[in-house]
Amino acid sequence: MLVIRNIGPLFGCAICSLLVVGLSGCSSSSSTPGEAAGGTNAVSGAPGSGSAGAPGSGGSSGSGLGGGNALAGSGGTSTGGSAGAATGGVGGSTAGSAGAAGSAGAAGGATGPSVGANTPFISYEAEAGTPGGGATVVSLTVAPTSQYSSPELESSGHAYVNLSMNGQYVEWTNNTGKAITFINLRAAIPDSAGGGGITSTINLYVDGTMRQALPLSSKQTWGYEGNNHYNNVDSDNPADGDPRKFFDDSHAFITGAPVAPGSKIRLQKDAANDAAFYYIDVIDLEAPPPAATQPAGSLSITDYGAKPNDIGTDSTNGIQSCINAAQTQQKTVWIPSGTFYLNTTKNLVATGITIEGAGMWYSTIYRNVPGGNASGQAALFDVTSCTVKNFALDSNAPTRSLAAGAMDTTGTNWLADGIWTMHTLSGFWASGTGGTVQNCRLISIWADGCNLNNVSLTGTVGSNLTAKNNFVRGTGDDAMAINSVDYNGNTHYTAMSNITMENNTTVTPWGGKGIGIYGGSGHVVQNNYISDCARFIGLGVGKFGVNGSDLTSATVTGNTVARCGGNAFMQQQPALHIGNGGDGQGVGNVGGAKVTNNIIDHALYNGVGFSTSMNDLLENNTISSPGMNGIVISPPFYPAPTGSATIIGNTVTGLAPGMKDLVNDSAGFVVTTQ
Repeated sequence: MLVIRNIGPLFGCAICSLLVVGLSGCSSSSSTPGEAAGGTNAVSGAPGSGSAGAPGSGGSSGSGLGGGNALAGSGGTSTGGSAGAATGGVGGSTAGSAGAAGSAGAAGGATGPSVGANTPFISYEAEAGTPGGGATVVSLTVAPTSQYSSPELESSGHAYVNLSMNGQYVEWTNNTGKAITFINLRAAIPDSAGGGGITSTINLYVDGTMRQALPLSSKQTWGYEGNNHYNNVDSDNPADGDPRKFFDDSHAFITGAPVAPGSKIRLQKDAANDAAFYYIDVIDLEAPPPAATQPAGSLSITDYGAKPNDIGTDSTNGIQSCINAAQTQQKTVWIPSGTFYLNTTKNLVATGITIEGAGMWYSTIYRNVPGGNASGQAALFDVTSCTVKNFALDSNAPTRSLAAGAMDTTGTNWLADGIWTMHTLSGFWASGTGGTVQNCRLISIWADGCNLNNVSLTGTVGSNLTAKNNFVRGTGDDAMAINSVDYNGNTHYTAMSNITMENNTTVTPWGGKGIGIYGGSGHVVQNNYISDCARFIGLGVGKFGVNGSDLTSATVTGNTVARCGGNAFMQQQPALHIGNGGDGQGVGNVGGAKVTNNIIDHALYNGVGFSTSMNDLLENNTISSPGMNGIVISPPFYPAPTGSATIIGNTVTGLAPGMKDLVNDSAGFVVTTQ
C-alpha cells in the first residue's frame, strides 16, 4: 500500500525525514485506470541510507531541484560545513545543489550496507562552495520543457558556478581530514568560434596564495544537435546550434606543500585566464599513495622499447612485445610511471597474464591518433582472462564517432582493479564468466562507462560477472549496463545470468541512463547511488532492442536514485522505469523484477513508471518530491496495454498540487496492492 504525506515540494532537501510505521493487514485489490487509493502503511527508507543534513539557507541563487543537504551512506560520514557537504568518500555522501549552504549530513544509520562507492577522493560541488567577486551559481530550478541540454542540466547536482569576469572565484574549505595533494576538476570553457575547441587555464589558490594554473580544454566537448543532429555529438559546428556535452575533466598534482585540513582551496579567473567563461561543476580532492614499485620478476614495457612522456614516440610495438614475452614466460607486464603514447590504431592484445601499473595517478596509456580514431577498430586493449590493475587509459578522441573503447574483455575469472579511464568510447565492454570490475574511475567517457554483456570480443556468454565500488561520471551513454543480447544476425548468444552491480556511484550521464538492466536472469543491482541524469531514465529494468534477451528475473534493492529522469525526445522519462520500451523498442518480455527498498528522490518527472511487464514487485520504496506523480502505469511513451505488478508498502511524499501517488492509465495492467 502507499502512504502519502504531502508535505509540499522539498526544494533544498536531498532526502526528507521518513515516518516509520509497522505494517498492518490490508485487503487485496487491483487498481483500475485512474488513481489508486492511499493505504495506511508507511515504510522507512532503504536500509543503509544516511540521515539528511539540515536544510541549507542563504544560497546566492536560491533553491534548486533537490539541493541543499548531504546524503551519507550507512557507516559513512559526510563532510562539509557551512558551505555545504561534500560528495563521494566513504558511503557515498553527496552535496546539496543549487547554491544552498547546508550543514553536513549525519553519519549513516547503524544497520544496512552503505550506498554508492567508497572512493579515495572527496568531491566538492561548486554550488556548495563559497562564490566570490561576483561569481554566480547557475542551477536547474524547474524540470526541462525542452528536449535539448543545458550546462546546468549536465552538471552534477544540476548546478555549477559561473566565473566570467577577472577576480571571480569559488572557494572551499578542505574538510577531508587529509593533507590534499591531488585535484580533479570538472569544468566547461567555451568552444572556438568555428568549433573544435580551445585551451586555457584557471588559477588554483591555497589560503590566498596562487599555486598553479590548471590546464583546461574544450577540444573534447561541445557537440551540436541542431540541423538534424539530435541525440548526437558528432557535429562540432557551432552553426548547427543546440549544444550539449559541455563539461570535461582534468587533473593534476597540486604544486607545493600539501593542502592542510582546514585550508581554503580557491579556483579564480585572473587576467592570465583568457577563456570568456569558466563553468565550475565539481572538484575531487585526494592524497594518492606513492607510486608503486616494479614487482619482482615482472617485465617492464620500457625494456621492450616503450618510452614515457614522449608524444613523438609510438610505444605500441614496445608494449605489445612486452605482452608477448610475458605470455611466453608467464610473467607480469609492468607499466612504470609516465604517459606512454599509442600513435597508431593498433590494439594491444593479451591473454592469461597480469598487466600492472604504478597507480592510476602515475601510469597512463594514451591513444594519440591525429583527428581521432576513425578506423572502427576495437579498444586500446583486447584482453582475455587477464588481470589489469593500477593504471590509466586516455585518448584524444574529439567525438564519439572518432573514439575507440578503452578495454574489451572476455574469458574466465578476469579482473579489472583500479583503472582510471577518460575520453574513450567505453570504459569496459566485457563478457565471459566470473569476471570483476572494481575500484575503477570512469569519467568523461563518450559512450558507456561499464557495459557487462555476452558479446564482447569472442564471448558468447555473460555469467557471474560483478561490477562493484566503481565511480562513473559524465558518460555519453549508460553509465553502467547489464546488456544481454539474444542475437546479432545469425549468431545467437546465451542469455546473461547472475550479474551483480553493487556499491557503485554514477553521476550525470549526459547521454544515457545511470544504470540499465537489459535482459537475462538472476541479476542483483543493489546499494548503488545514481544521480543527475541529464536526459534519460536513472535506473531502467527491462530489455534492449528487438534483438535483446528477455528479462526473466532481477533483484533491485537499496539503491538511491536522485534527481533523475529526463526529457529526451520530449518524453518526460521517469527516474525509475520497469518494463519493455525503455530504449524506445516496446517489444519482448520483461518480468520477475523485485524492486524493493530503493530511494527515488526529486525525480524530474514521474518517480516510477511501468510499461508492459509481468509479475513484478514494487515494495517498500521511498519516493520523495517527484516533479510529477509518484508511480505511473503506462505513462506517455511507455505503454502498458497488458501486465501485472504487486505494489505495496511504498511511501510517496512531497507531491506537488494535482499530482498523485499511484496512477494506472492502463485498462489491461493489473495492480495488486496487497
